[in-house]
Amino acid sequence: MSGLRIALLAHSTNPRGGVVHTLGLADALVRLGNHVTVHAPDQAGRGFFRPTLAETVSVPASAVDAHDTASMVETRVADYLRYFEHADNRRFDIFHAQDGISGNALASLKARGLIPNFVRTVHHIDTFADPRVTVLQARAIREADRHVVVSEFWRETLAFDWGLDSTVVGNGVDTLRYVPDYDGREDALRAKLGLRGGPVFLSIGGVEERKNALGILEAFRQVHSLYPGAQLVIAGGVSLLDHEAYRKAFDTALSASGLPRDAVILAGRIADEDMPALYRIATTLLFPSLKEGFGLCVLEAMASGVPVVTSSIAPFTEYLGPDDVAWCDPASPSSIADATALTLSVPMRGRLIAKGHEVAARHDWSRTAEKHLAVYAGLLEFANA
Repeated sequence: MSGLRIALLAHSTNPRGGVVHTLGLADALVRLGNHVTVHAPDQAGRGFFRPTLAETVSVPASAVDAHDTASMVETRVADYLRYFEHADNRRFDIFHAQDGISGNALASLKARGLIPNFVRTVHHIDTFADPRVTVLQARAIREADRHVVVSEFWRETLAFDWGLDSTVVGNGVDTLRYVPDYDGREDALRAKLGLRGGPVFLSIGGVEERKNALGILEAFRQVHSLYPGAQLVIAGGVSLLDHEAYRKAFDTALSASGLPRDAVILAGRIADEDMPALYRIATTLLFPSLKEGFGLCVLEAMASGVPVVTSSIAPFTEYLGPDDVAWCDPASPSSIADATALTLSVPMRGRLIAKGHEVAARHDWSRTAEKHLAVYAGLLEFANA
């Protein structure tokens, strides 16, 4: 199916996994002949972190209190509603929410009769201390008319815990952009980050509990004792959620670690144009997450020729074979450290790089887009019946 007018809604314009997925999907849908517009609240008005083949809309956004998640979600939902209240902004065949904020906005629009239905991607389901946020998360899932997920693990979760059917659409990676070959940006990026000649271990996602930053730090401390020239780069972490308490715990652990000051580099947000080079200057990607929807950066690292350490849990065990990565127990820093050291051995390293290329080649964005189009077709057929 092609020629559809599709509205994709994300929670922000920042380079988080769900937003990366949204833009990758949008590009693929456009290549298949559809008209796609990607929306997101954008308080700063800077637009999305990277260009896309689709049209984009920076939805005017109000100031929010980052420490009050429920208030933040409600404010962003209200921002979306103000925008879509105008009929000219709703000229789409498909409305597709990628997160809880946009899911709540579309649920409200449907309840008011302003849109007929909507699709929701459930990347993962979080646990919140605030019951108000838990209610909002549930509403954004239950009120959707069709559900898609990026892994079998979350399909089973929706089926068994929520009684909802969903379609597994997977994820993709741009293998023309993420390649092993240097393009000239690497030396400047190494200098900017203060990297030396030792092994460079890369963590993507910032200092967050779900990303297991404390486990990564302790594992790196153990590896550093064997490789004193090693450095850990923690990149990303631009999140709408409040991770301040976990960040303080991380800072305390880092101060007590005994590591040299330049051994751990908190790089923060990396410019999108530098991301391929960031992977290429890494020795190993450390991604021992405690919970993930899919883990897009695993595919990006593999396409870039970088071995991966990741958690021996779903969803990773769904799309990765026993020899594709260095597996670890994410709850055990020693297990993470052992897996990390394994990626430095020459025979293992060569095998992981070769396997990684094979995995990346199997994950083309066009396949993900075609699975979405089948879901859209079923929704339109049902609506027109």
